[in-house]
Amino acid sequence: MNGSGSGFEQAFLNEQKKRLAAESLLKDKSRVLVAINNELQKKIADLEYQQKMFIQTEKMATLGTLCAGVAHEINNPLAYAMSNIEGLQQVAPNIFALLELNDQYLKGDIASRDYKIELALLNERQRFSWIGCDLLEQIDDSVEGLSRIKHIVHNLLNFAHPSISQDKQQANVIEAANNALKLLSSQLKLCKIKTHFDSVPSITCNLSSINQIFVNLLMNASQAYEFKNAKNCVIEVNVFEVSGHICIEVKDNGCGMSEYTQAHMFDPFYTTKDIGQGTGMGMTLVYAMVRDHHGTIEVNSVLDEGTSIRCLLPIKTEAS
Repeated sequence: MNGSGSGFEQAFLNEQKKRLAAESLLKDKSRVLVAINNELQKKIADLEYQQKMFIQTEKMATLGTLCAGVAHEINNPLAYAMSNIEGLQQVAPNIFALLELNDQYLKGDIASRDYKIELALLNERQRFSWIGCDLLEQIDDSVEGLSRIKHIVHNLLNFAHPSISQDKQQANVIEAANNALKLLSSQLKLCKIKTHFDSVPSITCNLSSINQIFVNLLMNASQAYEFKNAKNCVIEVNVFEVSGHICIEVKDNGCGMSEYTQAHMFDPFYTTKDIGQGTGMGMTLVYAMVRDHHGTIEVNSVLDEGTSIRCLLPIKTEAS
């Protein structure tokens, strides 16, 4: 019995030793896995940050492309407003003199006869009829011009706003479409723009990213027209609901794309433009931003006929 008991005890001790060794090994492996997982999470966070920074860099590059047109858009109303203000500066002394003369007359500091004489002299210097008509017209025109500048700057700031600091929020895609069309008005002035916006529900999205999706698609459409070097450029912008998704559709009658271009259009740095004319990241970022919203992209293009691109964004996502 003693031998049998001793053998059982030894077997138990051996088994316990193996179990402790296995547990120790499991703890070591778990610590290694946790460390690897933490490092992986850090790498993923770094990659996400770098992607967002790259998106912002591409956005700034796009903004640079827009600068010439935007400068022209701002310069016209600014020049007109400045001209009106300079005109107001010239007549301001006469207006102040008229106000002072009226004040003197009301206080009784000047006789009626002298008042009429001074009034006639002022009217010779600056017709009062102009003060009652042209002055108000110049002020109204200046306010309208400065309001245009305000809206242009507002659209630029909306587009340039770093998406890295903007969480997803409830927003209407049509707002982004209108912002993009206003921002690109000078670039699209030679094209006939057709829009069809259905009443669609708001979705959880990063509005800055949606703005850039529209801008990139519209710029590609306008450039497709330039490549074709043809007249009667037509760009259609449609927003509607289909199968639980908001569909962003941009169609053009430009140069279209070959099968090879369609196969590589989302590849980083792939471009059909001349060297220095494009980064080749526009559609890559559109693809990334659509995927970030759990959406899909559909492309239909025929060489020398035109292109239709649809971005389908789910109205409801797992995250929402």
